[in-house]
Amino acid sequence: MSLNIDMETKHNILVIRLSGELDHHTADELRAKVITVIEKNEIRHIILNLEQLTFMDSSGLGVILGRYKQVKQVQGEMVVCAISPAIQRLFDLSGLFKIIKMEQTEESALQRLGGGLNEE
Repeated sequence: MSLNIDMETKHNILVIRLSGELDHHTADELRAKVITVIEKNEIRHIILNLEQLTFMDSSGLGVILGRYKQVKQVQGEMVVCAISPAIQRLFDLSGLFKIIKMEQTEESALQRLGGGLNEE
C-alpha cells in the first residue's frame, strides 16, 4: 500500500491528512511536499491528521520530527490528531508526545492553534 497525502492551508496552518503507510518508501515524498508548502505559504503551525494512517516506521517519525523543528524555528506548533492506537504507541515509545501535542479531532486541533485566524 502507498501513502496518500492531502494538504490544506488555513491561514498560517498546514493541515496534513495522511492515509496508507508512511515508511522509508514514502517518507521522502512527504518531506519534499511539506517543505515546499511550508516555504511557499509562510506556514507557522502544522496539524497532522493520522486517522487513516495504517503503518509508520522510523522514517516517518524522522519526517515528522524534521517538520516539527521547521515550525519551531518560527515559534510555531505541531499538533497530531485522530491518531490510531498503533501509531499512538509508536509516538509514545519514541517520546514524540513530549514535544508534540495531541488532540482527538482536527477541529479541536484547529481550536488549540486559534484557527490561525487571530494572528496577523
